[in-house]
Amino acid sequence: QVQVVESGGGLAQAGDSLRLSCVASGRAFSRSDIGWFRQAPGKEREIVIAINWSGGATYYADSVKGRFTVSRDNAKNTVYLQMNSLKLEDTAVYYCAAALALGGAIWSAPPRRTDEYAYWGQGTQVTVSS
Repeated sequence: QVQVVESGGGLAQAGDSLRLSCVASGRAFSRSDIGWFRQAPGKEREIVIAINWSGGATYYADSVKGRFTVSRDNAKNTVYLQMNSLKLEDTAVYYCAAALALGGAIWSAPPRRTDEYAYWGQGTQVTVSS
């Protein structure tokens, strides 16, 4: 089992940067794919970025390509979401989620759907103002 906790959200101006962290407990973290999702008011939760258990495969939503990057440090049980050039439309609650990737190859693509992730954090608010 994996428990995840997000941190690093807050208020930023358009064009600024923020870094979110997802810290996990449990020895299964190093074998877990991690996804970052976000949900804006009145909208469905959507995938932002995902990284597989080894760090060897990632997925970026078109809306964040070139601005957001993901990395993981399995020794620290932490995944980072670096958000640069923030836009007003990036305002949302950001969630970290984990999916056990038992038997996955180092290059296996991480999941993208919310129902593929079993473990979720409580979310952290990111608000971008002009």
